[in-house]
Amino acid sequence: MDSIKEKCDSYKDDLLLRMGLNDNKAGMEGLDKEKINKIIMEATKGSRFYGNELKKEKQVNQRIENMMQQKAQITSQQLRKAQLQVDRFAMELEQSRNLSNTIVHIDMDAFYAAVEMRDNPELKDKPIAVGSMSMLSTSNYHARRFGVRAAMPGFIAKRLCPQLIIVPPNFDKYRAVSKEVKEILADYDPNFMAMSLDEAYLNITKHLEERQNWPEDKRKYFIKMGNSVENDNPGKEVNKLSDHERSISPLLFEESPSDLLPPGDPFQVNFEEQNSPQILQNSIVFGTSAEEVVKEIRFRIEQKTTLTASAGIAPNTMLAKVCSDKNKPNGQYQILPNRQAVMDFIKDLPIRKVSGIGKVTEKMLKALGIITCTELYQQRALLSLLFSETSWHYFLHISLGLGSTYLTRDGERKSMSVERTFSEINKAEEQYSLCEELCSELARDLQKEGLKVAQVEYRRL
Repeated sequence: MDSIKEKCDSYKDDLLLRMGLNDNKAGMEGLDKEKINKIIMEATKGSRFYGNELKKEKQVNQRIENMMQQKAQITSQQLRKAQLQVDRFAMELEQSRNLSNTIVHIDMDAFYAAVEMRDNPELKDKPIAVGSMSMLSTSNYHARRFGVRAAMPGFIAKRLCPQLIIVPPNFDKYRAVSKEVKEILADYDPNFMAMSLDEAYLNITKHLEERQNWPEDKRKYFIKMGNSVENDNPGKEVNKLSDHERSISPLLFEESPSDLLPPGDPFQVNFEEQNSPQILQNSIVFGTSAEEVVKEIRFRIEQKTTLTASAGIAPNTMLAKVCSDKNKPNGQYQILPNRQAVMDFIKDLPIRKVSGIGKVTEKMLKALGIITCTELYQQRALLSLLFSETSWHYFLHISLGLGSTYLTRDGERKSMSVERTFSEINKAEEQYSLCEELCSELARDLQKEGLKVAQVEYRRL
């Protein structure tokens, strides 16, 4: 009887890890994790969602049990042999380390929610989320203070925050705003890689080289002070931003990053040199460094859309992505392009902060005592014996601060998809109707991009 109770308690703890608060997410730091997790458990217990998550958790636990049994059978001789093999590979990776590129990851802040707040100022100071009672796509920073996050069922979110306003998504509107942002990004890297409507990678190495010889006029922007006039060209003057328009910019917390001015000032200017950037009669001259280029990009995005973006600057995509989350919302962070700076950043970085390491992988690695990237490196030989070659290679890249510097171009796109999250549908005709709607939308998207399709795949998750 006691063993059954202990097993149930163990599953409950596991479910908390799976469904509970992920405080690695920007805007969710310092919350009462225990209280939020208790509400989540009470809201889900007995639901189909709870049962589904419990089933998934049992599967993960079985994988961990199998892994631990495999670990127990590894001999010291096998471990020594693996160490030599992995260290040889690590040396090869070190020799191929490329620090010559400047990669930028741009991530719009709470994008869908920010667009809705911009277009409906009444939502500005209220906790909102975009999605449905079945599933949320995103939440604003006010809602995140209650533990409400993306990929959370709306019915759970309403228990965490009863005053939460759930706004139905409007993807046509989000695509239109995304197009405006991408037009700006293309000025810095015509071959930038869009990951979704609200994030993209740029390689600004070539732009930085060209920029060194640019005169000030080419780096000067007049501060947009009115919605009716665009300010997307250097040297083009516009009217002053009204108090109302400034107030609807979704900068949600007093503890916003340090490169924002106090309320009332449209944008903070950090001086790269004593006189640059300068504010000259409502204009800003940006400098020539990578940090200044990214400030300029974020400035132009905010001026054009009144929405804010965060950014990461690093020698590769993996690090740039992690950096963009460092000073959210409306901030940026740079890792200098030298090995020491990279390793100092990676040293204490929790593995969960790295894109590609989700809840399941995190739990499996945690069972091996691995929480940080340093521990990931220390256990490299063991990982090579327990995980697939693809996985342990990826872990080794992470632990050395290595990532891609090659951005896949739009012309090399391999797939396009549409998706919907919806409540249970039992009638066959409703299911067919939904599939028809999704196929029509996908066909329109393919037509817009001038693409043809060789194979169609349907997935039900």
